[in-house]
Amino acid sequence: MRKLHAAVLLSTLLFVSACTPVFDNRDEVIQETTEESTNQSAIVPNYRMSDETYRMILTEGTSKVSSARAVTTNQMGNRLDISEFESGLRRHSKEFYDPEDYYFQPGQFLDKETLLGWLSRQSSGNEEGLNPELDESNATVEEFRSNPKYISNIIEQDYLVKKEDNVVEVKGLTIGISLRSVYNFTSDGRDYEEKHSTEELLAKGKEYADTILQRLRENEKLTDVPIMFALYEEEEASSKVPGNFLSKAYVKGSDMSVGGWENLDENHVLFPSSEGEENYFDDSQIFSDFRTEVANYFPNFVGMIANGFYINDELQSVTVNIPIQFQSESEVVGFTQYVYSLVVEMFPEHYDVEVNIYSMDQQESLIVREAGQEEPYVHIYK
Repeated sequence: MRKLHAAVLLSTLLFVSACTPVFDNRDEVIQETTEESTNQSAIVPNYRMSDETYRMILTEGTSKVSSARAVTTNQMGNRLDISEFESGLRRHSKEFYDPEDYYFQPGQFLDKETLLGWLSRQSSGNEEGLNPELDESNATVEEFRSNPKYISNIIEQDYLVKKEDNVVEVKGLTIGISLRSVYNFTSDGRDYEEKHSTEELLAKGKEYADTILQRLRENEKLTDVPIMFALYEEEEASSKVPGNFLSKAYVKGSDMSVGGWENLDENHVLFPSSEGEENYFDDSQIFSDFRTEVANYFPNFVGMIANGFYINDELQSVTVNIPIQFQSESEVVGFTQYVYSLVVEMFPEHYDVEVNIYSMDQQESLIVREAGQEEPYVHIYK
């Protein structure tokens, strides 16, 4: 990560280090713990970066790594889906696992081999495959369409609590199930595309959740652990916005079936787009005016887009990406100051705003204003 440019000081801007997290307390205190299941020494930071973040279990100075970490990257074609799937699971987990009381670690129970087996097609050599059996080397187009792959990825997240004897213990799991909105296959040398409706994905996802729950309960360490399931609908690989969470359910310890599904109304909207203009006209107009003002400063810039995140049709956050070719460092500073003023003047304060300014595929500056705050804070990189 490039260093913060210490010499830059703009009268109306607050510059903070881009690499240093802000803790609730200046003194970072850590406590060593031992995991009951492995008797392995671990470290838990005593403070969180904010009330909204989990403290992460650390082992030997690094975050504890899931053995299945590579599965997500290999199974999901859109990098935006990868980020949203993982971070969104933590966001939804907060309803059941309060960051005040729970610690986070990447999943430790489902390894790479297990997940790849589950995500493959069922066969005589892989009876636990969740996708239907099919000999893809000889299948016809109709056979592919009759036996589509719905599930693309599974993510496990573990939530732990610290006991009086300084031991952390798993007290909750989150399982994310990612489902394909578009199923691509090749038959007779031709490429085909089959779209899946949200209703199809919901139905299949709930079936998968019941199957996965029963398999998890076979692990003696998970027989009585609560589990939250969340269903995620992927976007197409070429999409400039990520997909959305469709539904979630909480399973109490020892329960063997998943019920009480709660449908979720979440939507990522690209600006500019026909969807944004038709369904969220006022927000679309704000972005259009913002884009015009930026063009007045740099007439030749191209490609500025924004991602608006909605819950129940209420805008929660907007992320704006501005790619511009700068000729000098002073241009970066001047342009950032100009965009800062536009954010203050043009965007309402009831949702988060993030503006990323890029040059030649590297980030030059970052402007962030959290909901309810009057003034943003800024990072400028050298």
